[in-house]
Amino acid sequence: MKAVTWQGKRDVRVETVPDPTLVEPNDAIIRVTSSGLCGSDLHLYEVLAPFMEKGDILGHEPMGIVEAVGPAVTTIAVGDRVVVPFNIACGRCDMCVSGLQSQCETTQIRSEDKGAALFGYTKLYGEVPGGQAEYLRVPFADYGPVKVPEGPPDDRFLYLSDVLPTAWQAVQYADVPSGGALAILGLGPVGEMSARVARHLGIGPIFGLDLVPDRLERARALGVETFDVTDGSADAIAAIREMTNGRGPASVIDAVGMEAHGDAAAKLAHDMTTIMPDAVAGPMMERAGIDRLAALKTAVELVRRGGTISIIGVYGGMVDPLPMMTLFDKQVTLRMGQANVRRWTDDLMPLVIDRDVLGLETFASHHVRLDDAPEAYERFQRKEAGTFKVVFEP
Repeated sequence: MKAVTWQGKRDVRVETVPDPTLVEPNDAIIRVTSSGLCGSDLHLYEVLAPFMEKGDILGHEPMGIVEAVGPAVTTIAVGDRVVVPFNIACGRCDMCVSGLQSQCETTQIRSEDKGAALFGYTKLYGEVPGGQAEYLRVPFADYGPVKVPEGPPDDRFLYLSDVLPTAWQAVQYADVPSGGALAILGLGPVGEMSARVARHLGIGPIFGLDLVPDRLERARALGVETFDVTDGSADAIAAIREMTNGRGPASVIDAVGMEAHGDAAAKLAHDMTTIMPDAVAGPMMERAGIDRLAALKTAVELVRRGGTISIIGVYGGMVDPLPMMTLFDKQVTLRMGQANVRRWTDDLMPLVIDRDVLGLETFASHHVRLDDAPEAYERFQRKEAGTFKVVFEP
């Protein structure tokens, strides 16, 4: 089969690799019909090289048609149309039963002291072959894949794999009080989807901060009050405070993470790790202060006293200093973590099946063939030509 493989920093290639096969009784094989390109994939493309191996198959936002199931799988059958959550969870352990599928105790990568295994996402999370491919082996298929109806186009359901539950969790964790304002840092796919979810839930006003013109324009079309922070966030913070009686928003979602601009030293450290031996670069990535906390620091400054910051953007390092005095003094609540996809499926399915209330069918900016993946990664990384959300169609 064809698959998108990692070959090095900013080097992905479409190669022919062996078809996946059933290994465990609760496995399934799906023929992928759509697979998203996620902002998290750019972390692999750009800065997480020490945790990758040449030939790793990328992608964690797939859906498709069931081609085969193991003898223990009774919840889905050959021919079913399914969407596959990006985290791999058993559905039976204490963490899964508690709604923390991203911490599944059955698939935790204990050798790396990490949570549940993920599709297509480094050896830190199990190095499981991903879904930017023609076929995908799905472990724990008796729990993970979600059956969806025939008829509507893939884009109606595809985002249930990651973007939609991630945004939903971000808004739930933000805990916006009635009548409270919400600010969203970063208006990429997850940030914009968070705005769509918040608007659907009646939250407002919603403020959005970004520095990409296309993203700001898309958010404005949704009714978001946008701010261009190309030259820094000070003016935006002052304006938002003025619009919220001098307090700031009740809640802030950080949908940026370690892709934030504004920390030259951290960017240099990112770049240095790509030329070091993996044995040296890996520990440096995890423990040597390579996060870029510009967005998080903005969130801390922006949120009102007694407010909540919901962190859904991915951070990678461990020793950049947090403004603990400010967090403590302002009595800020922090909530964060990988989306627990299956926790939110029942809440989200009615919004997807009944009618496209969130505009999912027009969410993607580009649909491309799998063969065009290298160019799509490059355009997405550079945010060129309005490349906002890419969907591969094998």
